[in-house]
Amino acid sequence: MDWEVRPASVSDVETVADLRAVVLRADLVGLGRYDEHRVRQRLRDGFDPVHTWVIEVRGAFAGCVALRPAEDAQWLEHFYLAPHLQGSGIGSGVLRRLLERCDRSGVLVRLNVLQGSPARRLYERHGFTVEAEDPVDVFMVRKPGPFLPGE
Repeated sequence: MDWEVRPASVSDVETVADLRAVVLRADLVGLGRYDEHRVRQRLRDGFDPVHTWVIEVRGAFAGCVALRPAEDAQWLEHFYLAPHLQGSGIGSGVLRRLLERCDRSGVLVRLNVLQGSPARRLYERHGFTVEAEDPVDVFMVRKPGPFLPGE
């Protein structure tokens, strides 16, 4: 399926917040932590369009992803894809593109995923390993791999 990414803008925040509420609902309910308002507000509080991209399929909003620089790594955050597009290869394609960029820079990538989330398998397939976990989150890290031109 054809997809592309574009830089996010401040005006994308509510669309992304609504998608976050849909995508995380089952995992948060399973953890006993779903709150209709809080799930959106946490996105609003942490949304930085400078480090965020919107994923589009055929010109329509399909998801988003952020890669925020930190002292020792890049943090992969707010990676949400519309449920009807999950499993289509778009998430893997977007993740692969971001990780190739990090590999060229030789930088670690960190993320956290909710306990029990099926997204964890996606991250493990792309080289992330568990660094730590608590009752709610699994913290993962990926060391930079060799960058091969043309990949």
